[in-house]
Amino acid sequence: MFEVAATAYDRFMGVHSAKLAPQLADLAGVRAGQRVLDVGCGPGVLTAELVARVGPESVSAVDPSESFVATARERQPDVDVQRAAAEQLPFPDDAFDAALAQLVVHFMADPVGGLREMVRVTRDGGSVAACVWDHAGDRTPLTIFWQAARSLNPNVQDESGRAGSRAGHLTELFEAAGARDVRETALESAATFETFEDWWEPFTFGVGPVGEYARALGDDQRAALRERCRELLPAPPFTVRSFAWAARGLA
Repeated sequence: MFEVAATAYDRFMGVHSAKLAPQLADLAGVRAGQRVLDVGCGPGVLTAELVARVGPESVSAVDPSESFVATARERQPDVDVQRAAAEQLPFPDDAFDAALAQLVVHFMADPVGGLREMVRVTRDGGSVAACVWDHAGDRTPLTIFWQAARSLNPNVQDESGRAGSRAGHLTELFEAAGARDVRETALESAATFETFEDWWEPFTFGVGPVGEYARALGDDQRAALRERCRELLPAPPFTVRSFAWAARGLA
């Protein structure tokens, strides 16, 4: 699902997640002098934001995707980047002042377990923060795609049921993982596309559930989906506004 070229992810989701990164870092209170962890770093969008705030020697990052780890290391050669899942973080207790996970919790095999690990490796009183697109509220960069897919096939399984993607669910997960004083808010992202193809092409790269769905379709089905998306979108250029639920708790 995510063993894809980093450039594909950059065009597919990076244009949106780059807008979330500074907001999530602000929510976690990341500042100079801290040691911080990026969980599920992908090719390094949030990692770059953390490096800008605390310096590369104070940032660690993990991701289960070999290709993303390789890219993150190339882009941030002075950052400790390791291949690992959120549920098994390769760090001792209390190793960080803050642990963050951007657009990751809904892909964890065990969301509570992954967040519990983030709490474990964060010092007492440190921040644990995460965000997930508002899939349940149909306010994401993928909303039009899934609306079009459902209109053509009502049995489509979209991402609205994924962990953390409805109001209040991240808070529930954080509290189940042992985080204290949890508060939840919404983050906003906006990306402008000059042409319809600029918007559509990244969906064909095979990134994430939507990419897998698009690639599994036959040529005629994919063409029908593309045209249905075109019908649902405004005339270009257009701006896609998206919202993510974000939570921050104390370890």
